[in-house]
Amino acid sequence: MIRWLFSSLFKVAPGMTYDLIRKQLGSSVPFARHAGVEIETIESGRATARLPFRAEGLNHLGTQHAAALFTLGEAASGAAMAGTFAPILLEIRPVAAQASIKFLSVAKGPVRADAVVSGDANDLVNSVKAGGKTQFPVVVTLTGEDQSKIGEMTVDWHVSLKR
Repeated sequence: MIRWLFSSLFKVAPGMTYDLIRKQLGSSVPFARHAGVEIETIESGRATARLPFRAEGLNHLGTQHAAALFTLGEAASGAAMAGTFAPILLEIRPVAAQASIKFLSVAKGPVRADAVVSGDANDLVNSVKAGGKTQFPVVVTLTGEDQSKIGEMTVDWHVSLKR
């Protein structure tokens, strides 16, 4: 079913393709779903995600838990990566190889993550097609409802062709 869904993605308009990827990611990563992460948008090289403010995601201070914020950032980075590789998504094996996060402020409400792939999408896709693999960072900014900067994150992705 999933293979059919993705194989049919590339017979539709790009915006519809990204929306189908967004819907699939939203249901196929159990931990992110458990944490309450909502993928909002996916484009080539960019994505946004949201973490609602709910009791299950809070720490002992009553603010968003660090692990929930990390999950939000990692999910947004994965969505940006998927948008970048949409034309060959079924042919690759992506792995988040390393991540770092810097917390700048407590999150007393919902948080938004904006993820941007470092590098040109076409160059990255062509690199995988030609050499079988590539590596690149995705930079994520975490922002509160009041536009305050909650954190900064970088996730290093390794993408290779499936064997």
